[in-house]
Amino acid sequence: MGREYHPPPGVPSFHRFHIPRSESVATHEFEVVIVGAGPSGMCAGLYAGRSMLKSVVLERGFPGGELLNTEVIEDYIGFEHVLGHELASKFQAHAEKFGAEIRTSTPVESVTKRDDGLFETVVESGDVYLSPTVIVTAGGTPVKLDVPGEIEYAGKGVSYCAICDGAFYKGHTIMVVGGGDAACEEADFLTRYAEKVYLVHRRDSFRASKIVQQRVFANPKIEVIWDTVVDEIVGAGGLMTHARIRHAKTGVASDLIATGIFIFVGFKPNTGILRGHIEHDSAGYLITDANMQTSVPGLFAAGDVRAQLTRQVTTAVGDATTAAIGVEKYLTARKNGQPLPVPPPMLVSATSVQV
Repeated sequence: MGREYHPPPGVPSFHRFHIPRSESVATHEFEVVIVGAGPSGMCAGLYAGRSMLKSVVLERGFPGGELLNTEVIEDYIGFEHVLGHELASKFQAHAEKFGAEIRTSTPVESVTKRDDGLFETVVESGDVYLSPTVIVTAGGTPVKLDVPGEIEYAGKGVSYCAICDGAFYKGHTIMVVGGGDAACEEADFLTRYAEKVYLVHRRDSFRASKIVQQRVFANPKIEVIWDTVVDEIVGAGGLMTHARIRHAKTGVASDLIATGIFIFVGFKPNTGILRGHIEHDSAGYLITDANMQTSVPGLFAAGDVRAQLTRQVTTAVGDATTAAIGVEKYLTARKNGQPLPVPPPMLVSATSVQV
């Protein structure tokens, strides 16, 4: 695969845990290895099972991914109101019903394509999974503020997704933290629900594009608070009530009354396990063709690790459906000695990079 994949600065490696290696390691052979058991991973496992492929889904913890960090979901078709962990449980049961094998407590350490065309997926116990195809569904991680109350009030005022949770705050006063395109765009979006939106930024100017900034400044519902950081998220009765903020230059602290805080200080794809030369954008998201195949034949990606417009449960499972069917077509061609589907030249934006 050539050079080793090095994600852009700040993009985390996936599932780095210090687990003692077993003195004796095992090698497992599958037709497809699926890395990650979030919505896309479990959906890929379901379709792989329906296609009668020998497959396995590897997950470090409980199946569900970011669903397990989401209190309520109201934008997944067919479920007007469902708890995140409940939907995760339904996904798991459905996938397993059709033969998906989900192995938990199995953090993946690396994925490498060998000279013989097989992928070698190594987990932290030292076991090796060999397969002609891999679907990476490792998801992504919102960058957190790491302040008191952030974890306690996650899903109870703290959110990292305006599209997911904005409708819960009709008529409320809320705050958005960040200064890039995502923070400014989502602050503008949230004004269709909230009565008032405070946009808190640690600097005295935005990094967002000028046109996005113009929309923020023109929106009467948005009040920008410059040079300010959040020190704590405070609540009562299990719900957020306000945030303790501090002026970065003067050090003056105060309370900002808000029933919700949307944090947009970054989102990093979990692609640090990949070894070799793989095309991705400037933020580290994997670039795929229409079949979800990356620039490396046999390596597919679905969900939040993939460069795309939105990152929702609906898009994750859609990606996974396509990826699993793409894998089946790839394996059929390989078995029959037919030319393997090779990804066309990837469309990379001018700001994208290759490593």
